[in-house]
Amino acid sequence: MSDNHDEKSVVLCFLTGMGLGALIGATTALLLAPKSGRETRDDIKHATDDARARADKVVHDLSESGEELVKKSKEILETTKTKVQQAVDSGKEAVAKRKEAVKGEAEES
Repeated sequence: MSDNHDEKSVVLCFLTGMGLGALIGATTALLLAPKSGRETRDDIKHATDDARARADKVVHDLSESGEELVKKSKEILETTKTKVQQAVDSGKEAVAKRKEAVKGEAEES
């Protein structure tokens, strides 16, 4: 039980240290930044806009790819349905011919 408690304490201390380090690092970066706050905010806004534009492009490309995939799947489905129907029709025809042949053989006997 105490081992579990010790592990939780170590993890909690580590995470606290990471959070404090990130906070100190961010504060230091803002204080020592060679740009003004306005310039930094503009840079962040431009980076965010660029990321959003790239994300929109990826979504658009994926959407087009999905539409293409659906179209090709429908074409394959239609082709497969046609082939299956032809196979069923051929099977029915073969059964009918065989039935006639057996009926003819039975009549001859």
